[in-house]
Amino acid sequence: MSTSPCGLDPLAGLSALDDPVRQRLYQYIASSDEPVAREDAAAAAGISRTLAAYHLDKLAKAGILSVSYARPAGRSGPGAGRPAKRYARTRDELSVSVPPRNYRLLADLLVTAMAADDAGTVRSAISAAARRAGRDVPAQRGIVGTLEDFGYEPVVNAAGDIELRNCPFEQLARQYTEAVCGLNLDLIQGMLEGAGEPPQRAALTPCERRCCVTVRARRYRGRQR
Repeated sequence: MSTSPCGLDPLAGLSALDDPVRQRLYQYIASSDEPVAREDAAAAAGISRTLAAYHLDKLAKAGILSVSYARPAGRSGPGAGRPAKRYARTRDELSVSVPPRNYRLLADLLVTAMAADDAGTVRSAISAAARRAGRDVPAQRGIVGTLEDFGYEPVVNAAGDIELRNCPFEQLARQYTEAVCGLNLDLIQGMLEGAGEPPQRAALTPCERRCCVTVRARRYRGRQR
């Protein structure tokens, strides 16, 4: 069985999500760009604050959520009370494979070779492969559905842009940010090409807690796909 980068037991950690209430809490927190207070999580899940606190702390102990402390906005100084817990989705990963597999090592070797390629030959080849892989994806579910299938967790914002709440290559992106963000862009531009959309709709928009790519809204009338 594979282990997680943070040293936690991945099977035990993932089993903590084997509860409908915890799944609702996790999904709500994962959808937020900012750490979430217990009260807000409880309201979203339709449960009491006390029950929410119990389940949230269980998820934090399992390594699925991270914990920080902050006072409510606008409250500071004497009499403001103690800082309250806030919860966010951890940037660590929990994964299980039986029997053990180490695809991360292979990916790390490939990205390392690309980053060390001063001539640009390896980079160009992998970039082209990412673009082809995107074009070859069946587009029956549209761009949003395809991005969901790849684990990007797309959300259409008020402006019609598609923001990607998750980077499927998060751990590698931390170490090789420029290379991995470029591959994300190549892959998603390939998806757009395969769907008959202008690839330029995908652009790099670096963000700490999201994927580095945003798919811009169409500049003509019609529904977002």
